[in-house]
Amino acid sequence: MRSTPRRFRDYPSHMTEQLHIDIANCFTDRVGATHGIAAADLNAAQSRMGDLTDRLAEMDKAGETRWRGLCHDPMRKEHLGAVSQVVADTNAYFESNSSGKRCKHLVVLGIGGSALGNIALQSALKEHVHNLTPCTHRIGPRLYVLDNVDPHFVGDTMRYLEIKDPGLKHTAVNVISKSGETAETAAQFMIFRDWLKSHLGDSYRQHIVAITDPSRGTMRSIVDVEGYATLPVPDGVGGRFSVLSPVGLFSAAMCGIDINALLAGAAAMDLRCRLREFKSNPAATIAWLLMEFNQRGKGNHVMMPYCNALYSLADWYRQLWAESLGKRVDLQGREVFAGATPIKALGTTDQHSQVQLYREGPNDKVFGFVDVSEWDRDVTIPSNLKVDAISYLQDHALSELIAAEKRATEYALVESERPNFTITMPRLNAHHVGEFIQLWEVITAYAGLILNINAYDQPAVETGKVATFGLMGRDGYADWKAKVEARLG
Repeated sequence: MRSTPRRFRDYPSHMTEQLHIDIANCFTDRVGATHGIAAADLNAAQSRMGDLTDRLAEMDKAGETRWRGLCHDPMRKEHLGAVSQVVADTNAYFESNSSGKRCKHLVVLGIGGSALGNIALQSALKEHVHNLTPCTHRIGPRLYVLDNVDPHFVGDTMRYLEIKDPGLKHTAVNVISKSGETAETAAQFMIFRDWLKSHLGDSYRQHIVAITDPSRGTMRSIVDVEGYATLPVPDGVGGRFSVLSPVGLFSAAMCGIDINALLAGAAAMDLRCRLREFKSNPAATIAWLLMEFNQRGKGNHVMMPYCNALYSLADWYRQLWAESLGKRVDLQGREVFAGATPIKALGTTDQHSQVQLYREGPNDKVFGFVDVSEWDRDVTIPSNLKVDAISYLQDHALSELIAAEKRATEYALVESERPNFTITMPRLNAHHVGEFIQLWEVITAYAGLILNINAYDQPAVETGKVATFGLMGRDGYADWKAKVEARLG
């Protein structure tokens, strides 16, 4: 086996390249009249989708979709400046107070939108062995995103850090909570604050960076008293839309990800998604297709990257799609039970665990492949094993094999009349990941308008939150504990 790192060639500026979207396998000429969409139906949707594009522009102008401006000035410039300053100050502190050694470990405390985006950026844009790489060969600290309150998960992380960094002099904690009252993050924060303080004394404050509401809330009041470095959770930007804000940018920048390129990619995609011409607007096109299939009984939407680094982006997509679109009532208060179920899969792994169901099970799914055209390094299959049955593989690169696997799965699904589309990244870099994130956020906005629901609230999540408060004994929530016990016994 030969691993062949390759420098990027003299490509044109990344601004001239863009994600490529292929929707051909969604139409009747590929998957048949029963399960495909007629080209005439797509053409007929032009007027309606153009009107929805205008509606989104109006919402943006009115400040109803502030997440959309994260990649544009003035928020882009403001956040880049603030994040860069806190990163520089954090690194300067560790270098001056740790015998010239930098921050080696960064723990992110958050859940849902405060965690999934951080994980997705790290997985997509850093080597999967980043945390295993020695400091001398690694850009930035090791990153640990604690997106659960599993006692083994949290406790094992703390124990590991005490072994790797006795005294915790090289460890920073980034707590992300707009209000500071989310039970999971509040519990984590209380544990890690006490843990840092027990090892570091009063200097523990310099080891915490809080991303929270800039002016109000429980976490803000704690920050103001204790004096942590802070960055804002922008007003009007919900957690699942916040990855391109300081919520996702701080840990990315600390670990050496080019956050300027990330936002530039998002901005470039956003311009495409403002085009009134339906077929030239990738977000409008994909949103219409998926909601049309949803109406026709294909309410399971599978995202299947053919690249391990992109698998966590499928996790991020699952929250975005599920929490935004799963709504009991529409904007007029009518009971509609809207939504589609997001599913993640990984090519080629899940060809051997799920494709049997996908091809011969219920035809109630639409498949979104994500692949990469140009890999920045490759591995060649050697030719020194003289076995006829597998000789066809010799001297081929793994990039060729994974591309063939994806193409073969695409063909197999089409043969079974299963609609699918492909989003292709020219290369795996920050610009194209930024494009991908902005694309799916705008797709979600279109889908919400098509379904006539509020894509920005999550009322069903609140019941679990307040029931947790009751079960844990929070003042004022005893009635919720009684409700739980009466219902569940």
